[in-house]
Amino acid sequence: MIATQIEEMWAILGKTDFTIIEYGAGTGLLCRDILNYLKNNKVMYNNLNYCIIEKSPAMREKEKAHLCEKVSWHSSIQDIPHTSACVLSNEVLDNFAVHPVIMQQELMEVFVDYNEGFHEVLQPASPELHTYLEQLQVSLPKGFRTEINLEANHWIQEIAQALKKGFVITIDYGYPSDEFYRPYRSAGTLLCYNKHQVNTHPYQDIGRQDITAHVNFSALQHWGAAYGLDCCGLTSQTRFMLDLGLTEHIRRMEKNNEQSADIANQTLMLHTFLMEMGNKFKVLVQQKDEHLHHLSGLRLAQFIQ
Repeated sequence: MIATQIEEMWAILGKTDFTIIEYGAGTGLLCRDILNYLKNNKVMYNNLNYCIIEKSPAMREKEKAHLCEKVSWHSSIQDIPHTSACVLSNEVLDNFAVHPVIMQQELMEVFVDYNEGFHEVLQPASPELHTYLEQLQVSLPKGFRTEINLEANHWIQEIAQALKKGFVITIDYGYPSDEFYRPYRSAGTLLCYNKHQVNTHPYQDIGRQDITAHVNFSALQHWGAAYGLDCCGLTSQTRFMLDLGLTEHIRRMEKNNEQSADIANQTLMLHTFLMEMGNKFKVLVQQKDEHLHHLSGLRLAQFIQ
């Protein structure tokens, strides 16, 4: 479904040379599947480059086990020559470092100290953290704790400045500001994952669990717009997939004489994916072009103000 959307973007941009730039490709399976689908479009595939931005040598080796033709590896988007491109990130931003803050008499940042165990220390927040909330017109009530992802803002700024013409697809779990700062999220969104179990204890099992925080999509839209990216829309991953024809794709699978057990298992997995994960994850699409384009995956998208 993602490849279908990228194919439409390529057509909108004139069916010329095209570059897909993926941040943090993990094991490389998404890249492999996108390329396998796009091989069916010979004109696009012949004029396609797939660039992975991956700083970890170990992850590059894992990715290279699945990938060969069309793919190159880079440390920065600034190193990639392109005219028309789609920048893709899938579950990347939630792993960026964040600044936890809490509103008391003034905005305080949460630091960590150690004395026979980790403990938190509050210090007045920096001007940059104040500016973040002011730019988003967010006023936190007393006692409200949340996270500020300055790294995500710097990331979208770098993309906006490097992208000459094209689209940015960001897939992650999070909310726009009107959801992000609801009263029932006054403890923040920081979560830890350890052996497939979720907890809220970042100072336990140090080095043996992933620490993540939800993405504020309003911040990505705001700072993207400040550097030349227009917002095409924000939608759930479920809605994105359905708008791109997932139901029809499943029907085609059923007609291809695949074993009924395989179809049943895949249908069950898709139902779990769509109803559970798919509604938690959001898809934000931004663009850099003279005209705002209507995309098939965003038929029922929300437009962030």
